[in-house]
Order: sequence, then structure tokens, then C-alpha cells
Amino acid sequence: MTDIAAYLNNLIAREGGYCDHPADRGGPTNWGITQAVARANGYNGEMRALPRTEAERIYRTLYWDAPHFDSIAPIAPKIAHELFDAGVNMGPPVAIRFLQRALNALNRNGQDYADLASDGAIGPATQRALAAFLAVRGAKGEAVLLKAMQALRGERYIALAEGRPANEAFVYGWLSNRIG
Repeated sequence: MTDIAAYLNNLIAREGGYCDHPADRGGPTNWGITQAVARANGYNGEMRALPRTEAERIYRTLYWDAPHFDSIAPIAPKIAHELFDAGVNMGPPVAIRFLQRALNALNRNGQDYADLASDGAIGPATQRALAAFLAVRGAKGEAVLLKAMQALRGERYIALAEGRPANEAFVYGWLSNRIG
């Protein structure tokens, strides 16, 4: 199992401390953890006082272990990191669909492996497709797959702003801090 300590440090550095931005539907957050997520995971204190260790526990449980990103890390650590960060920002199923869609687009019409259902879940089929892709494309393949996932992520950020103008307050930060 990959130790996600470095991923957590990078994530928390980007997320920062306490914030209650009026355009953020998530309301008060600390370390990037929304009040609703904190409450659902047993934290009942003031959001300003959310301990970093509690945020790390929530991230590890909800955004690493539960979506099975830990099973991707030994195969493709850069992809696991992208899944983790995108999962925190957009929800794990969205991040996983980026991976599945990119793998489908890169399988050379099913020559390398069968198309995946874009179901937003890491399972044996997604793991096998990723392993097959990397076996065919090698180390450079991971970089290309990462670019494809980040392109899908960037498109989603633009769509979010187009669909809700208040999200324009966040697009620059999303694009500059989350992609690349």
C-alpha cells in the first residue's frame, strides 16, 4: 500500500485553512473539508478549529480508501495522485469516470483491452484496463493518460462556471492549482 502522506501534504497546502467564501455552496471549510462532510464524519466542533489530523483522517477514509485509489497507486502513482486530488475536488466517482473515459479513448478501438463502463467505480475491470494500457504504452503512457484526465477535468471546470456564474470566482484557482 502506498503511503499517501505526500499527497495529503500537497492537498492541504492547496486547500489552505479556514474559509467561508460567499460563492462556495459548501459553506464553511477548513483544510478543504466542508462543514457537512466534517459533521457526517463525526466532527461537531467549530470549523475554524478542525484539527489537521481530523482532516487527514477524513481525506484518507473518504477520498483514498473508500474509492480504492490505494489499489491504483502501485500500478500508476501519478494517476492515483490525480484521482485523489480530483476526487476531493469533484467527488471520487467523477474522478474515476475521467480515468475510465480516458482509458476508453486510448484503447485503440478495443485492440489493447475492452471498453469500460464509465460507472465511476474502481473495480477489477478498471484495474485490468489500466494495467493493460501501461503494459502497451509504458512509462510515457502514464503521462499521456494523466494529460487526458486533466483535459477532462479542465473542461468540467469551464462547464461548472458556464452553468453557474458564481463559480467563476473559483475557475482561475482551480485551473492554476489543480491541473498540471
